[in-house]
Amino acid sequence: MSRAFIIAARRSAVMPAGGAFARLLPHDLAVSVMQACLRDAGIAPDQVDEVILSNALGAGGNPARVAALAAGLPERVAGLSIDRQCAGGLDAVILAGALVNAGAAHVVLAGGAESYSRRPLRLRTDPDGGPPVAYDAPPFTPWPNRDPMMHVAAADLAQRLGISRATQDAYAVASHARAMASQQPEIVPITGLQRDGFTRAMTPALAARAKVIAGTITAANAAVSADGAAFCLVVSERIAKQARRALHIKAGATLGANPQEPGLAPLGAIARVLSPRMMPRLIPDQCEIMEAYAVQAIACIQGAGLDPATVNIGGGALARGHPVGASGAVLIARLFADIERGHGLAAIAAAGGIGSALLIEA
Repeated sequence: MSRAFIIAARRSAVMPAGGAFARLLPHDLAVSVMQACLRDAGIAPDQVDEVILSNALGAGGNPARVAALAAGLPERVAGLSIDRQCAGGLDAVILAGALVNAGAAHVVLAGGAESYSRRPLRLRTDPDGGPPVAYDAPPFTPWPNRDPMMHVAAADLAQRLGISRATQDAYAVASHARAMASQQPEIVPITGLQRDGFTRAMTPALAARAKVIAGTITAANAAVSADGAAFCLVVSERIAKQARRALHIKAGATLGANPQEPGLAPLGAIARVLSPRMMPRLIPDQCEIMEAYAVQAIACIQGAGLDPATVNIGGGALARGHPVGASGAVLIARLFADIERGHGLAAIAAAGGIGSALLIEA
């Protein structure tokens, strides 16, 4: 078996839905990012074996194939599209690592691209011949009473764990402050934009005035729907030896958990990649934890015993936005940009009670 390495990782800026990227389709967002990864690593397009692209909100088909062709990759690159909702971008990288480890590929572009702005309208047909019924989200369990909307689940989690709105707001304010101070060198300019569009000088007063979504969940302590793309170049050890920089993929895991508490789902995956088999217990030097909701990030940091000073040092999704299928890959692009030594951890939750985690070594 080969060992898998990340030798390049880039992303677009993340823009709120209906904003600067509103006219762009997923492959429009993906192409520049994919090409930047290849340029950074000095890898020619004809060396690419596969493209794995996560997309959660599109119309189906095979957006990975569309992106591969649009990026000028060889026609033999078939493209593999996956949908694990919020976890998909991270799972694409985990899957790419597995392909390389198995010797099935040497060079894989893996990540996600999402256009919330251009998502199709969804209609469910009536078998009795009535008019189609519009819906926004598909079911994530077969049991309606165990399939809460994400913001409702976040509000319930905050109440159960006793995490107040003030604590959540303070976390969101800090996320924006870290993002404001970050250089974000991993961003590839698209339509000239090199900074995330939602980041701002958030204050406690602004957070206090934010619209309530459910319980203690507000527009300030929940990530906004957004457009964006992120990709990593995952390669075999033979290719990595020629690279200027390489991060070893040490472990990846995706696990299911209680679908009624999706915010806690990453804890099992984090525990798996930080297994006690690694003695003494490995403590990550830097972490990227998805901030779909402040309460979810706080609960995962506390539950996994992570050092808050090492988490989302350049800000998180509360200050960026949430391009669903791409968000997990954004975490890796942020890690690749910042980590200089030791181990990095990325983790994300998804609807239905799914959690994914990836451990890399600089």
